[in-house]
Amino acid sequence: MNILAIIPARSGSKSIPHKNIMSIHGKPLIAHSIEHALTSNRITRTIVSTDSDDYATVAKKHGAEIPFLRPSEFAQDMSTDIEVFYHALTFLKEKENYIPEIVVHLRPTSPIRDPKHIDEMIELLINNPDWDSIRSVALAPETPFKMWFEKNGVLVPVVEDEKILEAYNQPRQLLPKVYLQNASIDIMRSKTILDKKSMTGDIIGAYIMKKNYDIDHIEDLAKLREIKIANSTNKTFCFDIDGVIAQLQKDNNYELSEPNFVTIEKINKLHANNNYIILFTARGSKTGIDWEEITRKQMNKWGVKYHELKFGKPAADYYIDDRLINIEQL
Repeated sequence: MNILAIIPARSGSKSIPHKNIMSIHGKPLIAHSIEHALTSNRITRTIVSTDSDDYATVAKKHGAEIPFLRPSEFAQDMSTDIEVFYHALTFLKEKENYIPEIVVHLRPTSPIRDPKHIDEMIELLINNPDWDSIRSVALAPETPFKMWFEKNGVLVPVVEDEKILEAYNQPRQLLPKVYLQNASIDIMRSKTILDKKSMTGDIIGAYIMKKNYDIDHIEDLAKLREIKIANSTNKTFCFDIDGVIAQLQKDNNYELSEPNFVTIEKINKLHANNNYIILFTARGSKTGIDWEEITRKQMNKWGVKYHELKFGKPAADYYIDDRLINIEQL
């Protein structure tokens, strides 16, 4: 099943200028959502919709695709999610003949997110074919039963329920629970966007979370920087490619490299258990040859699951590392 993650990241934020690429815990804000998508076991493709070349460069560095730059008319203060997502899906359909069955909306402003929740929500949507979408919510901090409209100096209840006499005078504990959409994860069928021109459709499944950290104002950013992000990944593993993932080649002709599937299987198990996988290679550090495209194609062909691919490791005869473990220990 084609499951597409779209991370919208326009450059024109007014409340916090360039908030989507501001550093949070050592990496750009947008990188957290990209990592969540790449860590998911169900998402098959991750793109960023941005109007900025600079943002596109940051997103690519962290593993996202940038198949287009978003037109400026869909990157305004009042631009809506449906405009952004309809543009993305119609572009991919027309240019690539690509139509995903399910679309996952991950906002960069939610850097604390467990990829397991993404997968669980996808499963719920798949298993409930009558649902148009599913949305993450959290218990509302205030109840609308004690809220009012003001009309000509008179208070009018925001919510009235004929089963609850004067709900605004009742103890909070006796009032129904209400939930607030927390902007963490929204998932919908692509036909909901393309056919119904809606981000939710008519039937919206519920996924209840305990809380969420959303960034809208500079005060939110300051608070978030004081919070240690409880990374959903267990450990970070850094793998060399040649001699570990790929068999060593004479004369460093990496185009002829063959995979070590025993190692790749171990890497993919680590990835599936929410560990963070970095591939680090010295390919080209002596010769200056650019092996990135060939290397990425090899990793894709061999089915290697990873989050980052880094070049620039110096070529050497020996490497000494205090955190080294061998394949048998792994």
